[in-house]
Amino acid sequence: MEWSKGSRPIRRVLVIVLDSCGVGALPDAAEFGDAGASTLPHTAAACGGLRLPGMGRLGLGRIVPLEGVPPDPAPAGAFGKMAETSRGKDSTTGHWELMGLVLDRPFPTYPRGFPPEVIGPFEARIGRRVLGNRPASGTEIIKDLGEEHLRTGRPIVYTSADSVFQIAAHEERIPVDELYRYCLIAREILTGPHAVGRVIARPFLGPPGRFVRTDRRRDFSLPPPRPTVLDRLHAAGVPVLAVGKIGDLFAGRGITEAIHTHNDMDGMAQTLRAMGRLPAGLIFTNLVDLDTLFGHRNNPRGYGDDLEQIDREMAKVVAGLGPEDLLIITADHGNDPTTSSTDHSREYVPLLVAGLRVRGGRDLGTRRTFADVGATVAEAMGVPLPEVGTSVLREVWAE
Repeated sequence: MEWSKGSRPIRRVLVIVLDSCGVGALPDAAEFGDAGASTLPHTAAACGGLRLPGMGRLGLGRIVPLEGVPPDPAPAGAFGKMAETSRGKDSTTGHWELMGLVLDRPFPTYPRGFPPEVIGPFEARIGRRVLGNRPASGTEIIKDLGEEHLRTGRPIVYTSADSVFQIAAHEERIPVDELYRYCLIAREILTGPHAVGRVIARPFLGPPGRFVRTDRRRDFSLPPPRPTVLDRLHAAGVPVLAVGKIGDLFAGRGITEAIHTHNDMDGMAQTLRAMGRLPAGLIFTNLVDLDTLFGHRNNPRGYGDDLEQIDREMAKVVAGLGPEDLLIITADHGNDPTTSSTDHSREYVPLLVAGLRVRGGRDLGTRRTFADVGATVAEAMGVPLPEVGTSVLREVWAE
């Protein structure tokens, strides 16, 4: 279907997700073991302040007090924060809600590892026994079991506080394509009551004692159970270019083109390239290193350094916006690197809205759901709004 914007003033929307960049614990955070979590403020404090002039100029320092990011008295963007309605704190749940799909119940988790009715069929299908089968930090379980894996060829299976079935394998022991095949088998098995949000391939390289995870990770998500805003865009013929793990999180649904990235700087570079070749439609980007490399590894300095690099590239994105463009910067959950936990945290997420015709300084307050992003995208693109979420477009867009 050929998509025409007609007389609508917005031709292109960019949504950039700073993966795990929460801004403070939600009221129910204690129920998830996350009382007091506050990813961005705690990271800024641990780093002795952050240099984020680009996002600060858009209003980041007005959302929550941040050391090093003063509250701009007249920000160029609109600003606020959003609560999560779905009962979860994982990437799939967060991104689906961003695009208007609120889950009625959380994905299953496995604090004692996966039961025999899951592991037995999986081992039978791949023809090997597994190692691990317990909740663990990805880097730690590779350190603990990597040498045995190299000796035996048995893949390492583990989970976390999130609804994930993760399979780690050394690329020289189990080729990556074979690891992906194992993940597809697990995805077929993990249905019904065991329908985890994601099966994740975790390839690594190196000798014992110096194992390093590679950038050939892949996520095999459940397809969304109901239509998302991406489906509505696809049905209307609106191009959707997904950068980073977006395509995986939506199992390819509603995606015109998916671009996998090597790291967050590549994610920003791919976003800038997309702006040069996609004059109309949605560019939807996820920057995952904040979460995987720094949040999960309790590394606030690395988290802060990555944010500062992202901010420098974000300034280029803002400079490249045209009069018919809308930019939304947000997150999908928290992952406070200053706490003892290495898991995601249940937090508010930031909401920054920018564009040449966005009313600067507009305080969007505390939004009730991440789905306000999806509703805004839908209204901007002229497609039916999702069942949940309230668009902020009329609050921020100057006709």
